[in-house]
Amino acid sequence: MKVKILIVDDDSIVVEFLRETLDFDKYELHSAHSAESALERLKTESFEIILSDIRMGQMDGMEMLTHVRERAPKTIVIMMTGFGSVETAVLAMKLGAFDFIMKPMSPESVQIRVQKAVEHLKLKRQVTALKLDSARRYSDIVGSSKPMTHIFDRIRLAAPSKATVLITGESGTGKELIARAIHEESDRADGPFVKLNCAALNQNLIESELFGHEKGAFTGAIQARSGRFELANGGTLLLDEISEMPYETQAKLLRTLQEREIEKVGSAETVKIDVRIIASSNRDLPVAIAEGHFREDLFFRLNVIGVEVPPLRERRDDIPQLTDYFMKKFSAENNKAVKPVDREVFELLRKYPWPGNVRELENTVHAAVVMSCGDSISVGDFSLDGTTIRKPLANKLEFEGMSLHELEKHYILERVKRFGGSKSEAARSLDVSARTIRNKLKEYSGFDIGENGSANAE
Repeated sequence: MKVKILIVDDDSIVVEFLRETLDFDKYELHSAHSAESALERLKTESFEIILSDIRMGQMDGMEMLTHVRERAPKTIVIMMTGFGSVETAVLAMKLGAFDFIMKPMSPESVQIRVQKAVEHLKLKRQVTALKLDSARRYSDIVGSSKPMTHIFDRIRLAAPSKATVLITGESGTGKELIARAIHEESDRADGPFVKLNCAALNQNLIESELFGHEKGAFTGAIQARSGRFELANGGTLLLDEISEMPYETQAKLLRTLQEREIEKVGSAETVKIDVRIIASSNRDLPVAIAEGHFREDLFFRLNVIGVEVPPLRERRDDIPQLTDYFMKKFSAENNKAVKPVDREVFELLRKYPWPGNVRELENTVHAAVVMSCGDSISVGDFSLDGTTIRKPLANKLEFEGMSLHELEKHYILERVKRFGGSKSEAARSLDVSARTIRNKLKEYSGFDIGENGSANAE
């Protein structure tokens, strides 16, 4: 594509000289005989380079340069004059000119300066492309669908600010990856990124984990300890599953966000902190507020910038790209050659509802890579909900006569086994808290599944 150049000079001989000097194969040349007409054209057209005289009619080139910088800041402007001086050149550069040419001009001097401007344009485009590419692949975030493009835009706009961010979305959609991307795109990237799962701890432990504690603050506190806020000082703290934070702790968190200081458990002294907060939730927080489980004032404090991560079923166009990404990742991890994927596989993966979202797709592809034996990955290599993807997801006869309680027990136990005994992963896939899974397992006749996947009787 040709570089679009606007020549601005009230001398028609100069305009014709520049037209003859510049290669028509490389450049799309346009001309304006006054600064006013050049600015008028900029209202409806864009130019990559402007070659402008300084001394013209009512508006001179310097004044025009100021307007161009405001209206088209990415346009490169090269100034020309026959009445130049060092002071004039310095002033032009201060106003934003890219270069300066003295008249009378030789064809070589014009060509060299224009080529220099073109190289600068190419370099800027490469840098922009690298930044965009980095953002789109940052922290293993994969996708190019319209919903994901919107997410990338939110990351790009949110990252440079100091605003608190609230990331919402179903379990398995990649909320932590979004949080890491915001941190690593921010000016805190060199600082720590610290995470706390609010659902994993009770009220006493979560306050100690957040704010730290002094020696002897409670039974078992044999030494003083820094909390996550102190550990994240100068960086970012991700409060994962914020909806599961005990109500009493929410009030202390709100005070910390307002005052930017903490008090360790067992201490009356305050400690100043410099931490950016990102919170995430797979729950509908306005519903939690209505039910009296979450503070409305804390919600407003957290939800300065909201990022809603779409479920996989709303970005099905990303499934082939995600599948290919996970194929390469797990093939490398398991020392297996990357195998082509049957087209039928992509069609079936698109149709599946993916209740566990991207995490479920990742686990499914991982299993397919490990279990595949043929020259390619076929439908039979994929397993979803314990059955191959080409088979029905459940055998109706198997569940006939079961009570609702028995069906629930069967489904939860199968889901926990599917995730290798991990209660937290099973909870994420079912969109419930890990505490709920633990309580349910205790109900089932003392049956429990350890985090390592083994079945135990309590």
